[in-house]
Amino acid sequence: MSAPTHAKGLRITLRVWRQSGPSASGAFETHALESVSPDMSFLEMLDVLNESLVGTGKSPISFDHDCREGICGACSLVIDGHAHGPDAETTTCQLHMRHYRDGATITVEPFRANAFPVVRDLVVDRSAFDRIIAAGGFISVNTGSAPEANSLPVGKPLADEAMDNAACIGCGACVAACPNASAMLFVAAKISHLKLLPQGAPERESRALAMVEAMDKEGFGNCTNHYECGAACPKGIPVSSIARMNREFLRASLKSSPPRGAAPEGA
Repeated sequence: MSAPTHAKGLRITLRVWRQSGPSASGAFETHALESVSPDMSFLEMLDVLNESLVGTGKSPISFDHDCREGICGACSLVIDGHAHGPDAETTTCQLHMRHYRDGATITVEPFRANAFPVVRDLVVDRSAFDRIIAAGGFISVNTGSAPEANSLPVGKPLADEAMDNAACIGCGACVAACPNASAMLFVAAKISHLKLLPQGAPERESRALAMVEAMDKEGFGNCTNHYECGAACPKGIPVSSIARMNREFLRASLKSSPPRGAAPEGA
């Protein structure tokens, strides 16, 4: 049920994180907004605030956005302590102001993680995810022309599970929500959706090893089963995928290790 709204629009107080650059110290800045339409999305409300700031000669608030349709995940904000806001399986751009009461005070921050350094205000550098994908989140096979759809039969349960994991949009909400800033749900989703399909089998071991190594290199934390990642994920990626990733990594590690008692390479 949506919160009751004010007849003339909402009065909102925003506490927004402002930071001029990666090496600058940041602080919260407070802004009062009048007559906010309950039909506005959260980003549209920020647009209105920025128009007001620009109109008075002040610097607008920097924040990421792109499709504004809940598809790309670029609109990554922490709102009142929740990655993407309080609504489950919803990106920031799909959060609407009708969910807030008249007179509400809302705190808006960037995603907080050492691996996601702040660029400016609410914008963070999430290129660490790109480097993890480059390490192995792909299938390197020349397919030629499109194959017959039924030439590689895949059972529906496996196909459904693969597609559930492929729904990950790489927004980083799992990292922002995790007290350890772990990227395991993201990496697990990428490893899972390729592992579950036959096309991903040839690089199964190398993919698991390379992506986990890249994740650790970027400085993300480890999973300690808080399950905050699954709760914050706008696409509902199951946390059971992390268990699959751990199994894949253990399997790949054992297969790549030399037999006990074997002479070291080059000996």
